[in-house]
Amino acid sequence: MSVDIKTVKRVARLARIAVSEEDAERMTGELNAILGFVEQLNEVDVSGVEPMTSVIPMEMKKRRDVVTDGNKAADIVANAPATEENFFLVPKVVE
Repeated sequence: MSVDIKTVKRVARLARIAVSEEDAERMTGELNAILGFVEQLNEVDVSGVEPMTSVIPMEMKKRRDVVTDGNKAADIVANAPATEENFFLVPKVVE
């Protein structure tokens, strides 16, 4: 895949980034180099290679998957102007 100046400008516009003509030319070369490296990586045979989360083998820390209220309800509503039984009270708005 090859990137041209038109593509760089389109991506910049979609990302809402102002890019000058000079920067667009420079980015074209940089993006083509990156895509060339990605194509090179696609040629590597990774069949039989397990996905890793780290370069050294380690057990991931896991917590029990339980539902709790967090035991922080009082802390959460502490700065609210009006609360009742750990719920925020808001004025009723009818228009």
